[in-house]
Amino acid sequence: MKAKSLLIIVLVVALLAGYYWLGTDYLRQRRDNRGLTAQIADNSVILSQLPKYPADLKEQQAAAQAGLDTARKSFPQNLNSTRIINTILEIAGEMEVKAVPLVTQPWTSMSTGEFSYSVFRLNVMASGTYTRVSGFLERLETGELETLVVENISVDRPGSLPGINEVSEADPIISADLDLAIYSRPPTTD
Repeated sequence: MKAKSLLIIVLVVALLAGYYWLGTDYLRQRRDNRGLTAQIADNSVILSQLPKYPADLKEQQAAAQAGLDTARKSFPQNLNSTRIINTILEIAGEMEVKAVPLVTQPWTSMSTGEFSYSVFRLNVMASGTYTRVSGFLERLETGELETLVVENISVDRPGSLPGINEVSEADPIISADLDLAIYSRPPTTD
């Protein structure tokens, strides 16, 4: 009889422990469930505020790809460094600016992601009145060499330069040291 009552006591204690464990686990899961419900509600509000995909998204993507292809094809190819220097000197002559190409570097290949391009860099010393040199710079950046970039410019105001008569104090003589870069598509390999 003692064994039977001991067995009943052990079973009651085991059942109480089991109910306690299941009860606390149930309460913890209810607490977690409330937190998740609040997160779902917050995320639903955020999701409703997101803009909808445009109906013509595929068409927009195709148009953007076509624009990229057109821009890539309009990038000049097979530029001649002698022609580039002659063009710069012709612009300088038209603007009545003395321009001397000081240093040229050979064409180099560069890459950005999956795209490659060639770069021709040169240094030009330009001198003349402020108005003429600034006009020369504007023509360089907006002229025939569409991919020419002035990477660096250093301007100095010397006392005078031979062959250039200063017009007025409002339009002083300046000398500009220009680092130029011209970009083109790399030559195709057949």
